[in-house]
Amino acid sequence: MKKEKEQKMNTQFINNDFSDITFGRKSVRLYDENVKISYEEMLTMIQEATAAPSSVNMQPWRFVIVESQEGKDILNPLIRFNVRQNATSSAMVLIFGDLNCYEYGEEIYNQAFEEGKMPAEVRDQQLGAIIPMYKNLTKDEMNDVVKVDASLAAMQLMLVARAHGYDTNPIGGFESNQLAEAFGLDKERYVPVMIVSIGKAAETGYESVRLSSDKITSFK
Repeated sequence: MKKEKEQKMNTQFINNDFSDITFGRKSVRLYDENVKISYEEMLTMIQEATAAPSSVNMQPWRFVIVESQEGKDILNPLIRFNVRQNATSSAMVLIFGDLNCYEYGEEIYNQAFEEGKMPAEVRDQQLGAIIPMYKNLTKDEMNDVVKVDASLAAMQLMLVARAHGYDTNPIGGFESNQLAEAFGLDKERYVPVMIVSIGKAAETGYESVRLSSDKITSFK
């Protein structure tokens, strides 16, 4: 079963060149408006993106795919200077962190047990420690946890998208205090982390520079 699932997740890769996927990625702001991504392929990419790690495997990332004109009209006034991406992309992927992600803890760990990836005693021990710990974290502490984890999934989504032949742009400029409610989510529970535009590039992303590793790294 695991082998079949892995094969299914990889059948749509059109680019499996690690170097090109990783170092050829550019932030694209203008897309081919005629290219649409099917629900099936979008869900496949989301599934592949959620292979990213998360703290104690609580998987706090949540996704809202805005691809209809109605949805984009709602989003447009909330994304400041990023309207070109909204207008031309196949979709805008809103990524939230779920502050109550621990509510899925039993489902996650039971699945791990049922698939033979974890003994029952380990499951029970982990849940007995993790759930109370998460419940006792302050809102600010949970906010930090879910933002880190959801950002890992966002980066993986951008790389997965390139493997599927698409381009992306991570967007942080939006009205974070309005985003959740605008799309029917509880703003007290769901923390906006990032928006990722996705589609087929209509123009090449800008070249950029990076600081030298010896300027940003120290050895002790």
